[in-house]
Amino acid sequence: MTTKKKIFLSPPHMSGLEQDYVKHAFETNWVAPMGDNINDFEKDLQDFLGVDTYPVALNSGTSAIHLALILLGVSAGDEVLCQSFTFSASINPVVYQGGKPVFVDSESITWNMSPELLEIAIKDRISKHKKPKAIIAVHLYGMPYQADKINAIARQYEIPVIEDAAEALGSCYHGKPCGNLSDIGVLSFNGNKIITTSVGGALVVKDSKLKDNAIFLSNQAKDKATHYEHSQIGYNYRMSNVLAGIGRGQMKVLKNRVEARRNNFNFYKSELSKFAEITFLEEPENFKSNRWLTCITTESFDMRERIRLALEKENIESRPLWKPMHLQPVFKDCLSFTNGISEHLFETGLCLPSGSNLSQEDLGRIVGVISKTL
Repeated sequence: MTTKKKIFLSPPHMSGLEQDYVKHAFETNWVAPMGDNINDFEKDLQDFLGVDTYPVALNSGTSAIHLALILLGVSAGDEVLCQSFTFSASINPVVYQGGKPVFVDSESITWNMSPELLEIAIKDRISKHKKPKAIIAVHLYGMPYQADKINAIARQYEIPVIEDAAEALGSCYHGKPCGNLSDIGVLSFNGNKIITTSVGGALVVKDSKLKDNAIFLSNQAKDKATHYEHSQIGYNYRMSNVLAGIGRGQMKVLKNRVEARRNNFNFYKSELSKFAEITFLEEPENFKSNRWLTCITTESFDMRERIRLALEKENIESRPLWKPMHLQPVFKDCLSFTNGISEHLFETGLCLPSGSNLSQEDLGRIVGVISKTL
């Protein structure tokens, strides 16, 4: 029996340009966490995000969140308001710092942090003399969060915002790129993201001195001395010059990758909207999603599972939407402000294969299985 070709959820998609930059790293013997590729990759990111940004190439988006928390002075016992509907990597660095995540549920327009619940949470914590030290808001599945509202509330209470744009490179809010919407931005170049460096991420700050400090911390916090001198704890977080070469090649095709992912969404919507049981997350006015993953919601958990299992039987990968952090066993003792939206999305939502290298045959096969199931 012949096994049908596997269709993955979001596989890497190389352009062929990456090899030249990687070759350059080997030819110049810069295979360490420094070199031309890192400098130029950071410049490519700055050109894309805006001249008012100072990107720092790191070994993961998780590292970027951790450094952001350190730069903001988050330490043991501090509370950080976190979007509950996300991946655990958005939250784990709070615990690395000895901080306490406080979870805030979503709104239904973008599926991201609810501004209303955010303000309720802030007021509650201040009333108990526990003013939060930072806010971590996420652009989920490439859809920007309501940045104007989130930022306005954060400014009112003087709490900095870490913008987790790990899934949103190439997305825009009122014409401005995600990653440059709040106080400190975070990007991910993991293998499943819209562009990849195999593993990797970036911190996006707004000040050159902050960038210098982030690089210092990411290189084991080595003081200037002829010997190894350390006056504070550092981390091994800098990106390799080899992997930055992959990033340089990927940046050349970023706009094409966004277009391909958005085309996937449009195809799914055109073929599946005839089924009343399925709905899609629409872009509000002045929001542009990179459609990193195309997500659907169904009428029930049972229906979601019927579709998921039917796809799995045909060797097609799909995945339920994120399980909210306030439901995760590891965070069971954390405070949360909920409204039921993220729990409902988790129960009924499904991520469909969304790779930028999907063929029309692949898309037709996926839609065919879903249509047959319904």
